[in-house]
Amino acid sequence: MKWIVGLGNPGKSYEKTKHNVGFMVVDRFAELNDIKISKNKCKSLIGEGSIKGQKVVLIKPMTYMNLSGEAVRAFMDYYDANLEDMIVVYDDIDMDFGKLRLRYKGSAGGNNGIKSIISHTGTQSFNRIRFGISRPPKGYEVPDYVLSKFHKNELETLDEMISKSCDALSYALDESFEKTMAKFN
Repeated sequence: MKWIVGLGNPGKSYEKTKHNVGFMVVDRFAELNDIKISKNKCKSLIGEGSIKGQKVVLIKPMTYMNLSGEAVRAFMDYYDANLEDMIVVYDDIDMDFGKLRLRYKGSAGGNNGIKSIISHTGTQSFNRIRFGISRPPKGYEVPDYVLSKFHKNELETLDEMISKSCDALSYALDESFEKTMAKFN
C-alpha cells in the first residue's frame, strides 16, 4: 500500500492559499485517478483506491498544518502502514515559486507540518515533494503570506506544478523514490 499525505489546513477560508498546495495536489491526483476523498478517519479525510493494480490511500490531515504529525501517526498505527511507502506533499517558502524538489530525508526547514511529522514518527527519513512558494515580499509576515491566495499571474504556473507533482506521484507508484527524484528534480 502506498499512502500520499497532502499538507494543508481544513476549511473554506484556506482552500486556495499557498499553505494548501499539498491539499491541491492530493485533490488533483484523486480526480485524475477517480478516487473520492470522503472518509473521516485517523484525524483526516481519506480516499482509498487502486492505481496500476496497487492500493493507494490519499490523506488530507484535518488537524491543521502544525499538527499534521498527529494524523500521520494515527494513520500509521491504525493501518500498520510503513513510512517508506508514504509520500508527503507540502509548500516550501525556501524554494522559488514553481520549483519542485523531491527528497527522501532531511530537516523540517521551518515547515511546522513537517516538524510535527518528524516529532510523531521519530525520524526525518520519509519521502517528500516540496512545492516552492517563494519567500514573502518585504512587509509581509510569513504566516500572512502562506495563508494568502495565489496571485492571478501565478495561476498558470501553479496549475503546471500541480500537474507535474501528480506526474511524480504516479511515477513513484511504479518506480523507487530514488528513481523518481532523478527524473523530477
